Amino acid sequence: MDLARSATAGAVSRGSRSAEAELTKANILRIARDEFADKGLAGARIDEIAEKTSTSKRMIYYHFGSKEGLYRAVLEEAYSAIRDTETAVPIDQLSAVEALSANVRLTFDYHHQHPEFVRLVMNENIHHGAFITNVVGIKRRNESVIRSLSEIIAKGEREGVFKAGIDPIDLHMTISALCFYNVSNRYTFSQIFNRDMTSEAAMGRRRDQVVDIVLAWCRAS
Repeated sequence: MDLARSATAGAVSRGSRSAEAELTKANILRIARDEFADKGLAGARIDEIAEKTSTSKRMIYYHFGSKEGLYRAVLEEAYSAIRDTETAVPIDQLSAVEALSANVRLTFDYHHQHPEFVRLVMNENIHHGAFITNVVGIKRRNESVIRSLSEIIAKGEREGVFKAGIDPIDLHMTISALCFYNVSNRYTFSQIFNRDMTSEAAMGRRRDQVVDIVLAWCRAS
């Protein structure tokens, strides 16, 4: 009986340690995401990340191997989150127009609500995409959004509302570009044209415009 209790206690202890380790990793990733988004890979400091997470450099290196390994983990988490958003539309329950509109709105809102994602992408492009190619599962995740858009396009063709021959990668690029710009250039555009790009009213108008633009390009003539 004592052995059984000891084994149970050991399993609980290991489970607690594992859960604590996952919480530590999640906290490190959260702080590191903001540091890399604000300062880039070169400007971010492991010392500062460790201090803000109340952990140690040794613990960060234990979990992620290196500063570059932590950066890649941040990129993986960031891209996983937006891909989950982009593929959340219940295509089988909606018309093609409704499904595509929902996809655009979700993507637009994600960019607006997560400006750190936009800054991470901009920083990675400064490095010519050198690190994103080594992120585990990135191609598989990207394929998921292209597959989702392909299903919407095919449904639109069957319903007679979308033109034939739409390339899903081209469509994804168009949606991403329109949603991305509203965050990446919000400050310069606001200053140059004296227009608020962050109010709820402004966001709502621009979201509707992006939906209309994408639908207009996809519609059958």
